Amino acid sequence: MISVLIIDDDAATRARLREQLEARGDIRVVAEAEDPIVARRLLDRVTPDVITLDLLMPRMDGLTFLEKLMAGRPMPVVVVSTVTQEDAPACFDALALGAVGVVGKVTLPHPQLWARFGGELRHYVRAAAMSAMGQLGRRGAGTLLTPVGERACLRPVMIGASTGGTEALAAILSRLPEASPPIAIVQHMPPGFTASFAARLDEHSALRVKEAADGDRLESGVVLLAPGHAHLEVVGSAIHPSVALKETPRVNLHRPAVDRLFNTAAQVFGAASVGILLTGMGDDGARGLAAMHAAGATTIGQDEASCVVYGMPAAAAALGACSTVVGLETVPEMLLQAAAGRPVAAGIG
Repeated sequence: MISVLIIDDDAATRARLREQLEARGDIRVVAEAEDPIVARRLLDRVTPDVITLDLLMPRMDGLTFLEKLMAGRPMPVVVVSTVTQEDAPACFDALALGAVGVVGKVTLPHPQLWARFGGELRHYVRAAAMSAMGQLGRRGAGTLLTPVGERACLRPVMIGASTGGTEALAAILSRLPEASPPIAIVQHMPPGFTASFAARLDEHSALRVKEAADGDRLESGVVLLAPGHAHLEVVGSAIHPSVALKETPRVNLHRPAVDRLFNTAAQVFGAASVGILLTGMGDDGARGLAAMHAAGATTIGQDEASCVVYGMPAAAAALGACSTVVGLETVPEMLLQAAAGRPVAAGIG
């Protein structure tokens, strides 16, 4: 049983959150607080496994509370807040401070919307309960790496991530040089987030990072991030590859799904690509990475020690889908080596 403390200033929202959290019987709300001041007093009496946190509240905003919590008493936090382009910077700041994930709050009394929201909320709370607290929060920027191989000959790289992936991706892309291979990314994220996330990655990277649009070319030095409302697929030929957006049903409960990206990459590129599966709960991407591996591509899994949640890469490793398994700090260098067609060491790195 996972115990949860809800922090939200709206009583009706707290009641709906409680209803959704307790709907499957494996999560129990042990306390509620209308603001962080009340929450701090409650934490003297209860020790929840997970906190759900609104960001806009009276007396103390959620970010200030989160910063104080992580400095003095770190515990898993899932942000439950409105998700718009204006709200996105604060949500990314929360992830950088150590929040496990962000779930977009539902504001309309529509049963289907609340049912989907409840599924996402429970997913993130379960992931938070499993998370490795030592891997959450800001990661120091590493040294910019030197380009490897001829730019025109670099193999495209497909990356999949979920819980903990926002900071992992930032750590990887910040170390890659401008002369890097084409990169396509699926990060599980609400639709209102992806454009802002791409802009934030672009600001802190030598690469051009953008939210993918239908028909975008896969080009050296460019990173395409799947939008939160559509699957990202590789189309065309290995010589002239591009991407397509498909608003088709969810796969593995997700849209975009990592499996859709990886499976199409295996079909288009065969052995001439690189697949990387990062931290995340569940098994999305595992079968797709296995398809890339079977096609002869180099496939890399993030190791357990550096994952916030060792779920997706663990599922891939169990299928024998990883050419190698390495720590997050090793991924950028390994990515460049593999994209240049150079062999990578097999096994655990």
